[in-house]
Amino acid sequence: MIIDQLTNADRYFNFHPRVSRGIEFLRQANLTSLADGVHEIDEKRVFAIISHDEGRGKTNSLLEAHRNYFDIQYVIAGADCIGWLPTKMCERVSSEYNPDTDLIFYYDRPETWVHVPAGSFTILMPDDAHAPLATSGSIHKVVVKVQI
Repeated sequence: MIIDQLTNADRYFNFHPRVSRGIEFLRQANLTSLADGVHEIDEKRVFAIISHDEGRGKTNSLLEAHRNYFDIQYVIAGADCIGWLPTKMCERVSSEYNPDTDLIFYYDRPETWVHVPAGSFTILMPDDAHAPLATSGSIHKVVVKVQI
C-alpha cells in the first residue's frame, strides 16, 4: 500500500506503465464536476469510478482484494479511512472471488487503519486487502482501476 498526495504523484509514473494515465485523469481541472459512475480512460485497461458516499465506519467495512486490477483511490472531498491487511494473512473468506467484478471479500479485520485526507491517494495492489470507506461522514472519491 502506498499513500501520498496527488501533488507528488509523478514519483509513481514508473510504478506501472498505466499509472500515468490514471494520474492524468485525477489531475484534470473539471474532476470535481464529473458525474458519479464509470469513466473510461483506456478502455477496460484503465477506468475510473467516481462516487459520493457515506462512510461505513470501521466495524462495517469488509476487507476486499482484487486479482486483475490494482486501485488508485483518490479523495476529492472529505476524508477516508482505509483498513489494510496483507492478503496472505486473510483466512476467512466472506464471499469467494468473483472474476466478473474482480473482487473477493474477507471477514478478517485490518491490522492497520490509514487516514486519507482530501487531495491524497492510495495505491492498493492485489496483495493489499483493504477496507475502504471506513470513515464517518460524507466522502467524494475516485477509484481508478488499473489492469495488471
